[in-house]
Amino acid sequence: MGHEAERLIVALGLVVAAGCGDNSQPDPFVGLVRVSGRSPFADDCAGVQRGTNFSGNEVEPSVAVDPRNVLHLIGAWQQDRWSNGGANAIGTAASFDGGATWTQRTPAFSRCAGGDAGNHGDYERATDPWVTFAADGTAFLSALVFDSTTARSAMVASRSSDGGLSWSDATVLRADDSIDVTNDKEAITADPTDPGRVYVVWDRLTGLTQPGRPIGTGLTQPGRPIGTGPIWFARTTDGVWEPARPIFDPGIDAQTIGSVIVVLPDGTLVNAFTLITNATSMAPVNTLAVIRSEDKGLTWSAPVLIAPMNAAGVQDPDNHEYARTGAILAEIALDRASGAIYIAWQGVRPGTTTDGIVLVTSRDGGLSWSAPALINGAPEAAAFTPAVAVAADGTVGVTYYDQRDADLTDARVFPASAWLASSYDGGRTWSDEPLSSSFDLRPASIVDVYFLGDYQGLVASGDAFVPFFVGATGDGDDKTAVFVRPAR
Repeated sequence: MGHEAERLIVALGLVVAAGCGDNSQPDPFVGLVRVSGRSPFADDCAGVQRGTNFSGNEVEPSVAVDPRNVLHLIGAWQQDRWSNGGANAIGTAASFDGGATWTQRTPAFSRCAGGDAGNHGDYERATDPWVTFAADGTAFLSALVFDSTTARSAMVASRSSDGGLSWSDATVLRADDSIDVTNDKEAITADPTDPGRVYVVWDRLTGLTQPGRPIGTGLTQPGRPIGTGPIWFARTTDGVWEPARPIFDPGIDAQTIGSVIVVLPDGTLVNAFTLITNATSMAPVNTLAVIRSEDKGLTWSAPVLIAPMNAAGVQDPDNHEYARTGAILAEIALDRASGAIYIAWQGVRPGTTTDGIVLVTSRDGGLSWSAPALINGAPEAAAFTPAVAVAADGTVGVTYYDQRDADLTDARVFPASAWLASSYDGGRTWSDEPLSSSFDLRPASIVDVYFLGDYQGLVASGDAFVPFFVGATGDGDDKTAVFVRPAR
């Protein structure tokens, strides 16, 4: 269901170079730059909380490229993931040389990172980081912040006018303090032509508990259909944040999740999301959908339903532990030259129980869509957690993890590797290349799931793709790390 489950269960200046891993074993990340490092925080930096903290585990990366300088990149991730949701802080890093070197920062979104009531960062945890650049080069960062010991949660945003070397105090877009309500899974997108316009979308869930049900049972939705999960939206006008508001409500016993906006060349907004209906049943229905706005978010269309979203999941056959993947989240990208829109997600290959990477295309501004096509290069192997981007020359890139090189009969490891698929003809045909060799997912275990993130990052730096993703390193107390393939 997303991070609403995480929050409910628990509610009641450094330059880093490449290199990682156990020196006695082949490095699966040769040719990549390791962006993140060991945790900068003490174990008790946010006080006593519920759950287990995995210090040094970085997950869920996002990346953006400066429209004025394709060698200027900013990335973000969760720093020190907790077993029951969120992280100690959001880590960020800026590169001014296409990803070869990076300078780290920790915005004051949470207590571990210096957050307090005065800077709106007085929260125990932070999660779901997302970054974007405005047309004038100002960078924006959004995140969900919350407590594990109270019911507070909020959507926040910050800006950087120096390329990611410092971040402003957080602006609170929406805050709640009811155990029955939570905010979840935001994304931030700047208008690439209007520096005064930035958009944030997320879902806000209600009806998460039922009367008399004690907190701490692990229930994430009531047994009777009373919950809602509309899309919420906030925007800047002339750089000032307006009050947040709902823009699409699917009704009772339904919710949205995973909203992400792209801005078309004519200024039209297209928001892709997952629509979940029959949410409290044993078989909820997930559907990929979009809504459109032709007036910069003032009004929105009815949803355009695109395709079912069905994923089987990725499970370790030896211990039956699942990898937590982006199974119900879609990623969207735009070719600004042609206006073509691409959406990728993780779905079951027809006639099998194996997940693959699915892609659809729209060439009329999101009004109609192609039939879903499977694009991962080894469809017999499980593939998961895609990201999509379009290069300046129109090449479409999709990154994902898969298990084509895995020996699933070897009980010592549960391997995966990272891949980039590219299409030079608008998504009709595809070729792919490895980003890493096979690495063991087991060091990424967060108590009972393997977790690299619900999403990963991918941008185009001119005609080059810059993947920004997490790999499991098994490196002492720093078992996962963010890697990048620099622009070339």
